[in-house]
Amino acid sequence: MSVKIIQPTSNLRGEIQIPGDKSISHRSIMFGSIALGTTEVTHFLEGADCLSTIDCFRKMGVNIEQLPDRILVHGKGLHGLTAPNETLNVGNSGTTTRLMSGILAGQDFTSVMSGDDSLNSRPMRRIMTPLNSMGAHITSIHNNNCAPLKVEPGTLHGINYQSPVASAQVKSAILLAGLYADGETFVTEPALSRNHTELMLKSFGADVSSLLHTDGTATAYIKPCQELYAQQIQVPGDISSAAYFIAAGLLVPGSELLIQNVGINPTRAGILKVCQDMGADITYLNEKNAGGEPTADLLVRYSHLHGTTIEGSIIPTLIDEIPIIAVMAACAEGTTIIKDAAELKVKETNRIDTTTKNLQAMGGNIIPTDDGMIIEGGVPLHGVTIQSHLDHRIAMVFSIAALIATDETQINDSQCVDVSYPEFYTTLERLR
Repeated sequence: MSVKIIQPTSNLRGEIQIPGDKSISHRSIMFGSIALGTTEVTHFLEGADCLSTIDCFRKMGVNIEQLPDRILVHGKGLHGLTAPNETLNVGNSGTTTRLMSGILAGQDFTSVMSGDDSLNSRPMRRIMTPLNSMGAHITSIHNNNCAPLKVEPGTLHGINYQSPVASAQVKSAILLAGLYADGETFVTEPALSRNHTELMLKSFGADVSSLLHTDGTATAYIKPCQELYAQQIQVPGDISSAAYFIAAGLLVPGSELLIQNVGINPTRAGILKVCQDMGADITYLNEKNAGGEPTADLLVRYSHLHGTTIEGSIIPTLIDEIPIIAVMAACAEGTTIIKDAAELKVKETNRIDTTTKNLQAMGGNIIPTDDGMIIEGGVPLHGVTIQSHLDHRIAMVFSIAALIATDETQINDSQCVDVSYPEFYTTLERLR
């Protein structure tokens, strides 16, 4: 077991480059693999999850070069993948599993995907149901609606799917299968989820679009495709990774941080709206747009925060950031209420449970609810031993909380941060 001891601090200062966006890094490998030509990816996230995606596509015959400054994906076209000789090891990556299911559903070979114990306990019925309704043949080998998943050849048809959850992974799996279908495919969600798939597929040449309805629901649409074509992709900094340092800059007295080249796609950047609502001092600098993905440098200064209510359509834009928002809320003045976030229960851990239990252990006044949490702010936090439960986001969240605790904090299984942010602790130490 890896252990990290973190001491409280003040006056965090410096400029940092955040690792590449995890969601966009995954997609760059997947879409580059099924496109014709060589896709060049810069600022790729070399975390364990994204490396699992590379490994899987290499096993299906794709030549992927990992150079010091870029990744080269020598794509084989929509129908160029070959049958793997072994099980596709997806590691801890739900994104790899769910999105790749959509691609594998359109292939003419049988494949099996399996991951670690945590991944193999996560729900897959949410993608199996719509994909199988399209004509795919995806089965749970242990008949528990979880991986390992077996994907056999099928003839895919376009569908009009009403998704019960706003999930970019569900939407993306269906859209990717739609590339191989014999008709148009529609996915309607109760709220707009992150749209990285639509933006990137469009740049690769797919006929894909989306529409936000007046009632708050959103529909994505794709036509079958003859081929995709290689692109150059510059991956923006991951706002989910930036969130920890945004919180650190806001919470640690005397701090001023410049976080460079952060993706601020509005379907993903709900935490910035929440910070604004809580009274945070964040300035946008050097705003630009690359491949449809807006970015900015964020200047973050220590702030006196106040509570807020977080619910409804903003939840899909910040679902991964709710645990760090809970820490911000524990240090804010007043009450923060988080609703409509039951999706937290099916992440690497049940993050309603792991967030509330660890924050309570530190002295925070937080009550879990069925779909979120209620936090009374203004109670000092103290150092304890934190159980990460091998959840990378929980380890990083409570490493930030440790900076403002009254004494040292121990993070158990801290090495799990390598899933999305291998340099996290090095960066944190550099800012002290």
